[in-house]
Amino acid sequence: MHHDVIELRKFYYTRALGRVVQRVLRDRLIDLWPPEQSAGMTVAGYGFAAPLLRPWLGRARRVSTLMPGPQGVMAWPVGMANCSVLVEEGAWPLDTGSVDRLVLLHALETADHPHAVLSEAWRVLGPGGRMLVMAPNRAGLWARSDKTPFGFGRSYTAGQLETQARDAGFVAERSGAALYIPPSDRRFWLKSAQMWERTGSRISQVLVAGVVLTEFSKQMQAPVGRLRSVGLPSPLGVLEGMARPRPAGRGNTARQGGPGPAAMGLRANLWRG
Repeated sequence: MHHDVIELRKFYYTRALGRVVQRVLRDRLIDLWPPEQSAGMTVAGYGFAAPLLRPWLGRARRVSTLMPGPQGVMAWPVGMANCSVLVEEGAWPLDTGSVDRLVLLHALETADHPHAVLSEAWRVLGPGGRMLVMAPNRAGLWARSDKTPFGFGRSYTAGQLETQARDAGFVAERSGAALYIPPSDRRFWLKSAQMWERTGSRISQVLVAGVVLTEFSKQMQAPVGRLRSVGLPSPLGVLEGMARPRPAGRGNTARQGGPGPAAMGLRANLWRG
């Protein structure tokens, strides 16, 4: 089951609960990757990460949102040049190693081939690049309710996310959670959401978060192995097959058919006579 871009847009931009979710997840992303430190970087999102990426507009060198075909695409950001594009799961229109920061939101849980998504994420990230994956928490309340986008598709634990990403070549850097309030539109929960998020790490044994998020990095290891010597041809190899030059001398003159000492003496006697 895939998300519908119209429903995602309606949730995040028109529904009060969705706007709270947008603010909570965006704040977590800003804590990890401060926008003011993104000068010269390329920032991208896959799935439906557009609601989180606005703080990087005008600060990062380039910002792109990639939306999978079965989900659909919307123009983003509103009132500015479009930065959104419709893509296939395993074929993103980005150069290899061109991305510095990548966010996956509403991506893996509905992907037909999650490994293909992670493989493409590995390709487009540059060495040392970072990827943040946000997915429904299998043990949370949000994954059990179909009233929000987090109730669709497969849900994950932090360990499952790490295993899938590690199989694609990523290295896990840190794990966390978000959305400690229940998926409710009641005003009490909406107004107290920030307080629950601030204290979430201390109450995680009582209330389970709705979203697991894990940051991964792309590490390129230097080749390890025995060194092998490389043979280079001699500079004189280009003259191979030609006679080597010999220095001029008396001995060489005799061997080459010229007059030797005896012949020179005979010629001198004849001249005197």
